[in-house]
Amino acid sequence: MNLLIEDGRMSCAEVARRIGNIPERNVRYRIDRMVKEQIIRFSAIVNPKALGLPVFADVFIEVKPGCILEVAKRMTEFECTTYVACSTGDRDLSVQVIAHDNEELFNFVSLVIGRVPGVRKTTTLLLPFKLKGNYQWPIPISVCKTEATSTRPASRS
Repeated sequence: MNLLIEDGRMSCAEVARRIGNIPERNVRYRIDRMVKEQIIRFSAIVNPKALGLPVFADVFIEVKPGCILEVAKRMTEFECTTYVACSTGDRDLSVQVIAHDNEELFNFVSLVIGRVPGVRKTTTLLLPFKLKGNYQWPIPISVCKTEATSTRPASRS
């Protein structure tokens, strides 16, 4: 999986070569199984900065009781939101926003999010740079060992 995180277009032959001592068909079988079981999926990853969207922020939203899912669903409808999740603690929702500049971010948070019915309060944290994102998360070795044992085809006697 970590090789596919590095390059999702890597061929099964290249994965087998890089792992060493494993047939290409076994790699293909494992990848097909992981896709079927929704362990992995393949898609393009967009770089917002390359598209002129260099401003990233986490917006934490406090919501009126009974409105959390309604507000969360509304947050997913905005093109500039890249992540929406319900949370626990001081805030009810965590939303990541991308923007062209700080003014656009400010206007979105105050004039759009702030006016969504059910929103009580927002807290915005500007993210000057990201060191690690979801798509750079290497699979922990312990999970790989468990996965490797459970993905072997049954031996034929």
